[in-house]
Amino acid sequence: MTKKRKFSEGLLDTKKIIDTLEIHPGQTVLDAGCGNGYMAKIFSELVGESGKVYALDCDSHLINTLKTEVEGSNIEALTGDICKKNILEDNSTDLVYLSTVFHIFSGSQIVWFEQEVNRILRPHGKLAILNIIKEETSFGPPVSMRSSPGELREKLAFIPEKLISVSDYFYMQLFEKP
Repeated sequence: MTKKRKFSEGLLDTKKIIDTLEIHPGQTVLDAGCGNGYMAKIFSELVGESGKVYALDCDSHLINTLKTEVEGSNIEALTGDICKKNILEDNSTDLVYLSTVFHIFSGSQIVWFEQEVNRILRPHGKLAILNIIKEETSFGPPVSMRSSPGELREKLAFIPEKLISVSDYFYMQLFEKP
């Protein structure tokens, strides 16, 4: 039996993502929509013992599995929705990472997402959104659900910083909280 994996796992240039995010020891990172937590585990190594990683997903089965896998580590796996208020304190997070989830948000969910991210990010904290390019591909959601980098920047009030390609089919937009 093959191991079930998150859709984007193995399809991305993880090194390029990590280099762009500039995560360092002591930081607090939220992996929102973490799926099986493969990126949260990488973030955990980077923030070290003095840091904290929150892995948030609506899928309680995935989160319960992740809780078992990361017991005793600096990762706290949480069942929840980034479009709703969660347990993280105001201004407590250095980075919010959202991978291949934004396309499912409705207009009102985008508003709630932005409010929640703005609440939990520290001043000058970073928001990283990884999306599938807005072109026909053999996988992923319909093109009509996807956002181009320009459309993504129009939908959010955060300050756009870096835009990078992280594979042939994915890009990551890095934003800063004003």
